[in-house]
Amino acid sequence: MSMEKEKSLQKREAVCPVCPHHCLLAEGQTGRCRARKNREGKIVSINYGKLTSLMLDPIEKKPLRRFFPGSRILSVGSFGCNLACPFCQNYEISMADSGQAHWQEAAPEALAGLAQEYQDRGNIGVAFTYNEPLVGYEFVRDTARLVRERGMKNVLVTNGCAELSVLEELLPYVDAMNIDLKGFTGEWYEKLGGDLETVKRFIARAAQDCHVELTTLIVPGENDSEEEMDREARWIASLDWEIPLHVTRFFPQYRMADKAPTPVERVYRLRDVAAQWLRYVYVGNC
Repeated sequence: MSMEKEKSLQKREAVCPVCPHHCLLAEGQTGRCRARKNREGKIVSINYGKLTSLMLDPIEKKPLRRFFPGSRILSVGSFGCNLACPFCQNYEISMADSGQAHWQEAAPEALAGLAQEYQDRGNIGVAFTYNEPLVGYEFVRDTARLVRERGMKNVLVTNGCAELSVLEELLPYVDAMNIDLKGFTGEWYEKLGGDLETVKRFIARAAQDCHVELTTLIVPGENDSEEEMDREARWIASLDWEIPLHVTRFFPQYRMADKAPTPVERVYRLRDVAAQWLRYVYVGNC
């Protein structure tokens, strides 16, 4: 390769600003999330409008227990994720790229219109979920704006491992979030390819402007100590003791298919620990 061509390619390198990985991508290269790419020196979303999943779900399934209970919400997903959780229940799409996932294209206008059509079936809006929606936040933003214009609600189900600049673009349109707080140690987040401090900043900022509920999946031997749950609950309470926390049971899945499920009694014990500091603590998958 000539020196001139090498310099030209270097000039076209770009850093993705969406999450703490800050992938440095050469021209044509895709980031670790599989959903963002360097195209002519600019980082763009390559999953924009590419839907892998669409379902009218009970709002409690997100899970959201204290946001329009008893309602339904049109839930959509694409492909890609910036974490690498070995227990992911949606790994077929979160760990897939555009060539592996089965998707259909839908414009923001079409999705907002579909949500409106479903209002007579109890639908209150759109939930962006299943994969990690923030790796394609532009589609979330554009769709959520149109959903809001139609008088409906927007819900984000996210790992929260994203920069605040992304969150600020979405907050004017998002009504509620369920954010995965996957544990409360940096070591556990490092195993998952994430960053605890980034998630904490994201949660703290989101809770200022919209309804937030949190979910912690309890994985045996990884994040199931009473001491860790006590620290987590204390921190959540320092933001607002009325932020609901969902403490959920792990089942064997994906790369942890050989691991035993979380003992039910452990989930309830950690629920009790968290309930010393938080008003609303719910058990899931038990």
